[in-house]
Amino acid sequence: MSDAFVADADVPAGSSCERVSRPPRGLRALGRRVGRNRLAALGGTFALVVVLLGVTASWVAPYDPIEQNTARRLEDPSGDHLLGTDQFGRDILSRILFGSRTTLLVSTMAVGIAVVVGGTLGLLAGYLGGRVERGVTMLVDVLLSFPLILLAIMVVVILGPGVVNLAIAIGVAQVPIFARLGRALTLAAREREFVVAARGLGATSGRIMARHLLPNIAAPLGIQATTTLALAVLSATSLSFLGLGVQPPTPDWGAMINDSKRFIFDRPELSLYPGAAIALTVLSLNLLGDGLMDELDPMARAQGT
Repeated sequence: MSDAFVADADVPAGSSCERVSRPPRGLRALGRRVGRNRLAALGGTFALVVVLLGVTASWVAPYDPIEQNTARRLEDPSGDHLLGTDQFGRDILSRILFGSRTTLLVSTMAVGIAVVVGGTLGLLAGYLGGRVERGVTMLVDVLLSFPLILLAIMVVVILGPGVVNLAIAIGVAQVPIFARLGRALTLAAREREFVVAARGLGATSGRIMARHLLPNIAAPLGIQATTTLALAVLSATSLSFLGLGVQPPTPDWGAMINDSKRFIFDRPELSLYPGAAIALTVLSLNLLGDGLMDELDPMARAQGT
């Protein structure tokens, strides 16, 4: 068995993974605790704003993000175009707003794929053991032998560019993150009293995993998903920058930076605006994820007091 995998599986009593037996008391109580963490609250607020702007882009964007107007190409910011226009005369603000929708859609789909596939594999490996565990371990080791972005590039080259294929590529690359975590959490929870009692009463393995283990590992997997979402945003925009992700003329932050690289010295703001959007979104998701993790980790909270 892989040493790296074993390290994740060895969960001493009192460690952060011990919290799987104590799911959050409620989202409302968790929200209040996270709200007291100023950085986490700031990150969550900005992330919420980005989501709202992406959802409402069709109503709040002043222009069609795809419509070209070469008569007004490379205009400076003005009352008509608050952030100016690009080399095709398209409104930059509108493209950034619609780009948030594209980026968040791809990233959310990718993390969803990784959570479902990776979490399921980890749950099966941790509870069933034996050949299933060895098979999952081998698969995870193979995937981990490639850098995440390289693995995503390989998958997207096989599948081809596009929103769905990009999400699948990033999701596959992130499966090991949730497979390892899911396995470690399951190993920590499977010998808890309620699981042993259910097994003694004759409950099937499927019922035990679905009714007893899954609810106890869901919260940590969800918190990991928040942090991994930031990585997915970076991966999605990076692949789009390389021309392997979202294809023109669909607005995307990474593609916008790629389109404006020819004007980096004359009009650096063309790259600055989407770059700032990427940086702030990733930072906000990391702050939110760290805050949630601190609140759900008793040891982290104890060290912070």
